[in-house]
Amino acid sequence: MNLLVAVRKLLGRDELPAGFSGKLDADERVLATAAIVGGGHLVVTSVGIWLPTADGVRRLGWHLVSKASWQNGAITLVEAEEREDVGGVVLLADLPPQRLRLAEPGRVPEAVHARVEGSIRSRHHRDLPGGGAWFVQRKIAGRDGTVLQVRPDPGTDVAVVRQVAGDVARTLGGE
Repeated sequence: MNLLVAVRKLLGRDELPAGFSGKLDADERVLATAAIVGGGHLVVTSVGIWLPTADGVRRLGWHLVSKASWQNGAITLVEAEEREDVGGVVLLADLPPQRLRLAEPGRVPEAVHARVEGSIRSRHHRDLPGGGAWFVQRKIAGRDGTVLQVRPDPGTDVAVVRQVAGDVARTLGGE
């Protein structure tokens, strides 16, 4: 092991896997990496998690990870998609879970858990007619302040969620 690799490991930082095609931001630090069974790597950074795609890799910001769980050698990620902005409140919809089996997880499960939870400043569930919604204030890596996200429960009328989100946005805006 060369000196640079040894120092990076002592500082708790991993190197990028060979062949990684992503371009890290200048201040983006690699926290953990793991090979995915079947090919590709997960790269956990201070800004997000890099996932393999058909034509390379893409970074998923921590503020768009609704849920991450580790079980039986696999990490399951639920990605949120930003559907609409209602006066500064972002309405989200969860995409289908992605389950990735890792050859040797190393620090990946702990690093992902810490980053997802660390992005959350506050969260609460509100019951609404026909369902409910999660209201989550999150920090976006590399930006000042927080963003308020609203994620409806399955089956909840999005029009109702949109109305409540608009009311919250007006309240926060001081109108």
